[in-house]
Amino acid sequence: QVQLVESGGGLVQAGGSLRLSCAASGGTFSSYAMGWFRQAPGEEREFVAGISHTYYADYADSVKGRFTISRDNAKKTVYLQMNNLNVEDTAVYYCGRYPGGSVGGTVTRWGQGTQVTVSS
Repeated sequence: QVQLVESGGGLVQAGGSLRLSCAASGGTFSSYAMGWFRQAPGEEREFVAGISHTYYADYADSVKGRFTISRDNAKKTVYLQMNNLNVEDTAVYYCGRYPGGSVGGTVTRWGQGTQVTVSS
């Protein structure tokens, strides 16, 4: 059974950058689309970015041009490079595995989340 472990969160000033990592263990990684999601206090979990098994990337409008998702199948890891962070990006960030190779559908596996806090 696949397990996902996020890392790289922390406290950063507005305008700064962070890179999140999500390492997968067990199961097949390269055949599945992966995604990053976030949940702020009192809010629902929302889609941030996704990458298909063919490396097609999709982004929420709120992060386009600032965030970049990538994957390294050899390392079974998906990354989220976050630049020009603002206070509204503060949330717990989760990675998830989609049920197939395309971005879309109900995520079937979740990591435990990593906190990102952006200070003004």
